[in-house]
Amino acid sequence: MIETLELLNIFRFITGILLLSYASYTDIKTRRASNILWLIMGSIAVILLIIQYFTIGFKNPYYLIFIPVMIGLVYLLFQMRIIFGGADAKALMAIAILVPLEPSIVDFPISNGSFMPFSWSIFQNSLIIFLLIPLSLFIFNIIKRNIQFPYAFLGYRMNIKLARKKFVWPLEKIVDGKRKFAYMPKEFDAEYDKFEKKGIKEIWVTPKVPFMIPLLIGFIIAFIFGDILFYFINSFI
Repeated sequence: MIETLELLNIFRFITGILLLSYASYTDIKTRRASNILWLIMGSIAVILLIIQYFTIGFKNPYYLIFIPVMIGLVYLLFQMRIIFGGADAKALMAIAILVPLEPSIVDFPISNGSFMPFSWSIFQNSLIIFLLIPLSLFIFNIIKRNIQFPYAFLGYRMNIKLARKKFVWPLEKIVDGKRKFAYMPKEFDAEYDKFEKKGIKEIWVTPKVPFMIPLLIGFIIAFIFGDILFYFINSFI
């Protein structure tokens, strides 16, 4: 028989999967995710917390303090431009309310016992997944025989006319008539114009990778496996 806590955690898992999956889909298509998704997630999260409070209570209620702490931290990271997208920040804030405590569903997560708030473990897992992207880009550029540092870890070469239509931004800019590395120029079209005036048709660009996808994967991994970083640290110490 499923216990009340496990049932609540199943609802949390399903809520996160459904909303993050849809957000990932819209993020891929338009690089946007509707605010209504996070209002729905936050509302469901609050309802589940209230149900848990009036039924079985909280084993470690002091961990609930990490809800406002996580929301504040995410807001700070967004203001510092460490988290680029507003939708990404709102998703993490909603997740902080949805799963402030480490869930338990049957024998999952496999690796449990992390001392960090569960919402932070999800974010941490997502960052680890996200950091695999430079390795993937490097392998892609090796296959294409386009090896130039640091560009090969951050993007790929693309025709400027095509780049204008894609979800990418230039990794280069013109400074004093010379091509220079630039992680994120302020005016994309202006930079493209400068290259075209010099007769340059192809430049290095970096894809605007939707963070919703690593966030979805990090969410699933956290529920099934646990905190990746905590597992490795715990294994070697």
